[in-house]
Amino acid sequence: MATQVETKDCTALSDAEMGEMADICADGPAHYDVGLLSKQREEWVLVTQARDNAKLCGFSFCTLERIGGTPCLLIGLASVKRSARRSTVLKALMADQYRRALLAFPDEDVLIGTKFLDPAGFEAFKGLDDIVPRPGHKASGEERAWGRRLAKRFGAEGRIDDRSFLVKGDGNTCGALDHDALKEGLVDPDVAAFFADADSTRGDYLIAFGWAMAEDLAGGKIGR
Repeated sequence: MATQVETKDCTALSDAEMGEMADICADGPAHYDVGLLSKQREEWVLVTQARDNAKLCGFSFCTLERIGGTPCLLIGLASVKRSARRSTVLKALMADQYRRALLAFPDEDVLIGTKFLDPAGFEAFKGLDDIVPRPGHKASGEERAWGRRLAKRFGAEGRIDDRSFLVKGDGNTCGALDHDALKEGLVDPDVAAFFADADSTRGDYLIAFGWAMAEDLAGGKIGR
């Protein structure tokens, strides 16, 4: 079964599509509602949708922009339907966004940044270089600065711990990448430890980023 993926402007989203997205989110732990999804339509530029047999099985809001001159693919609220094919769907979503990044920033390395609620979300970063945070790595001053820049971009300036990359929630629902592992035991315990101090009731989340290298984007080494 092939997964069909399409990326389009958020302004082209219909109310019916928003309803489909809300139905997927109802099955996940984040429980994003239509009201929050409607705000994403206003805050982000692009939305990627994945379908199996015309049925929505995953989506991701994103934007391509430069932060301080650096090409960035920023991923906002995203959710993957809890099915046996969830990993395939996540990979398909990321692949189309990487394709867009290559078109927007040919011959350039691109920073990929997002927010995670669960360690399983790091599956979206397969194939990226210099992922932060990562087990056994002490973030450099520049990497910590990137954490602060992304926190500001995501509307959480001053709320990030730039050593752990955890953001203290403000009590509101956070629009992050909502994905969990297909089976227990697939998540690296050292990655899970990043979330040990996160308070889900407060809306805490982890900011993470990695680099899609120009040659890997051009050669199709990631996202396929």
